[in-house]
Amino acid sequence: MRSNGLWLAALIGVGTLLPVTGNARTDVSVGINVGPPPAPVVVAPPPPVAQPGYVWAPGYWGWDGYRYVWVEGRWMAPRPGYGWVAPRWERRGPNWFFVEGYWAPHHHHGRRW
Repeated sequence: MRSNGLWLAALIGVGTLLPVTGNARTDVSVGINVGPPPAPVVVAPPPPVAQPGYVWAPGYWGWDGYRYVWVEGRWMAPRPGYGWVAPRWERRGPNWFFVEGYWAPHHHHGRRW
């Protein structure tokens, strides 16, 4: 019994000596082995309720852990020098991966906004 306690104390002591870094990465990529998402729902954007120049972010199919769910589009404040790239599903081999929407510089991938 005494040797078990010594091992526990030694492990705790070693754990307190290990360096701790504050730059942990949180990037996560999740593959879902289900069929493709349904076709997008075509919805005309409503008139902006915000200021002129706002950008329409169209709706998309999200995944709630069990099934696809439709996420409504929305108006967003513009970012000068950037264009909105809508979220989308990409097929990679037999799996589908969700790519979050993001703001890209105007000359991103040869696109001009």
